[in-house]
Amino acid sequence: QVHLVESGGGLVQPGGSLRLSCTATGDISAIANLGWYRQAPGKMRQFGALTLNDGRTNYHTSVMGGITMNSDRAKGTSSLQMNNLKSDDTAISYCQAGVDGEFSWGQGTHVTVAA
Repeated sequence: QVHLVESGGGLVQPGGSLRLSCTATGDISAIANLGWYRQAPGKMRQFGALTLNDGRTNYHTSVMGGITMNSDRAKGTSSLQMNNLKSDDTAISYCQAGVDGEFSWGQGTHVTVAA
């Protein structure tokens, strides 16, 4: 199994920046993809960015230009740089790893954007 831990969340002002990190432990060789989701209060979990097995990185169209993800799937690490944050970006951010037939999730890290 793969265990994921996120860090780097916190409180930032509108227009500010934040960098999140994810570290996987366990059988990281089984990770086929590694990425990030977020869940705003009262809303469904939303896909943000994903690094695939072939190294290709996909971003959801709603976050293109707003975030930059750097993932090393083989090492089980990923970082998510978020700039020009808005109040609508307030959410719990989750690291996600796809393994053989299963998904692994971290505990989430809170991102709060407020003046």
